[in-house]
Amino acid sequence: MVKKVGMETSVAIGEVVKRVNADVIAAYPITPQTHIVEHLAELVAEGELDAAFIPVESEHSAMSACLGAAAVGARTFTASAGQGLELMHEVLYVASSMRLPIVMAVTNRALSAPLSVWGDHSDAMAVRDTGWIQIFTENGQEVVDNVLCAFRIGEDPRVLLPVMVHLDGFHLSHMIEPILLPEPSQVAKFLPENKYPLPLDPSRPVTMGDFGPPVIYSEAKKAQEVNLRAAKEVVLECWNEFARIFKHSYHPVECYRSEDAKVLLLAMGSFCETAMVAVDKMRGEGKAVGLLRLRLWRPFPFEEIRKAAQAAEVLIVLDRAISFGGPGGPVCSEVRSALYPLDKRPKVIGFVGGLGGRDITPDGFEAIISRGIEIAKKGSKEEFEIFGVRE
Repeated sequence: MVKKVGMETSVAIGEVVKRVNADVIAAYPITPQTHIVEHLAELVAEGELDAAFIPVESEHSAMSACLGAAAVGARTFTASAGQGLELMHEVLYVASSMRLPIVMAVTNRALSAPLSVWGDHSDAMAVRDTGWIQIFTENGQEVVDNVLCAFRIGEDPRVLLPVMVHLDGFHLSHMIEPILLPEPSQVAKFLPENKYPLPLDPSRPVTMGDFGPPVIYSEAKKAQEVNLRAAKEVVLECWNEFARIFKHSYHPVECYRSEDAKVLLLAMGSFCETAMVAVDKMRGEGKAVGLLRLRLWRPFPFEEIRKAAQAAEVLIVLDRAISFGGPGGPVCSEVRSALYPLDKRPKVIGFVGGLGGRDITPDGFEAIISRGIEIAKKGSKEEFEIFGVRE
């Protein structure tokens, strides 16, 4: 029988990577990601994981090493955060366009300057167009579950794409929680052997990432886009199979007390659980409010967003990143765009909050919802509002 164990989420990620028998880990330490790769280095050094651990000189080198490992058919893992993810940025495009199923845990961290080691979603939004599958999590159990799912999704021959699993820096990465770790027998049942179809092999040469002149570049990018969108079906299939074996279910958009809600709040990551407390309180006061939790960021779940939000009158979107000089936050922009084709759609109100690791309490979420309702009724001179800024 699987028992819950008290474990730091970062350490639990390492335990999952051990259970999937990863072949190669290439990583560079950066707060708040470091505990993940520290634990993996210990597991390799102590002989508990038979893998090559490559201690590189930078995050750019870490992703470059992952490219080579995945290209020869190795099950490959890395982790990063914030500035480190940005240093990887150019290589992220290579991983996705070359169809390499690398799994990366991203402990989301605010981007400098000013320098911050604390969490928001600036780094996740900066890499949203790199062609990776991106999944957001709310607690340690969800992180563990979705790291395991990420290997199955990315390595599926119908997908062959890299996958990021996002967890909020410190709010999740350094929390000790009761976690159900999968048994090796369950992992073996759930996760097939990695069989990369076109591995680099001297006896069967292939060309990867070669020069693409204008006459073929657009077609290559079209094929990449079609493949990423098609990956959604495999993500859903994986989550369904995961629910069958592990009894935990996941969905691209998850609803909380939203069935008859006239006002919905949409959020991502660990703050969703705090927002639930505010929703419960307001429900107890007779207010018809609910919560949408956006889990699958890429490929974007257009159909699920439209279905979940179309009956509401007001949709309040909380971003934890700013699109500087734009209409507010990236999530709000994309949600508003996704809802535009609907004949009947809610008013979409954008907020930005929780930047640089600043907490939002249940009272804070209640204030965001109340202010969003007020803006929907009376309007605002601003395109969006930043919550909690001191005067």
